[in-house]
Amino acid sequence: MTETKWTIKGREFVHCNCAYGCPCQFNALPTHGNCQAVAAIAIEEGRHGDTDLSGLRIGMIVAWPGAIHEGRGQVVPIVDERADEAQREALLRIMSGLDTVPGSTFFQVFSTTFETVHELVFAPIELEVDVDGRSARVGVPGWIEARGEPIRNPVSGEEHRARINLPQGFEYDTCEIGRGWATTQGPVAIELADSHAQFARLHITESGVVH
Repeated sequence: MTETKWTIKGREFVHCNCAYGCPCQFNALPTHGNCQAVAAIAIEEGRHGDTDLSGLRIGMIVAWPGAIHEGRGQVVPIVDERADEAQREALLRIMSGLDTVPGSTFFQVFSTTFETVHELVFAPIELEVDVDGRSARVGVPGWIEARGEPIRNPVSGEEHRARINLPQGFEYDTCEIGRGWATTQGPVAIELADSHAQFARLHITESGVVH
């Protein structure tokens, strides 16, 4: 067990290049053979040791040339510019998979698959996430512009609602499924259009997801 205790409660928006639903959620190979994604989290309540993380935001741009478990990935970590030095260090430790039981969170699992970790981006993160409404908007000036919205029935145009429940998942317990669009700049430049998006309420600790 890790000695440092931490916890994060908040809302998450993740958008990748897979088809709606994302095969990776079911231990299958990604739709197009590779993975590209953006992610952002609004921390409503959080703590790392004695450091309060409440009200801060984090994000990342990630890409793997094949399936995630095959490795050789790269990541651009992004931390809220409002974080002070202690908060910044704490968030980086969590995002890097440190102070975490191996295999228990997506931060820790993904960290083992990155071949390249690009320089930290310390910037303002504009983030709106409506989990039940399946909508989101992310803006990190010079880095990410992304949005998420509900899937619509191709015949009626009505909103289609679907969920994924992972009782033993390492990221969330239940997420709402939608679709998204994103453009990123920098060393991991990607363009995503009308592909998988997920919206979730997170409760994660150093030992994993609280189900």
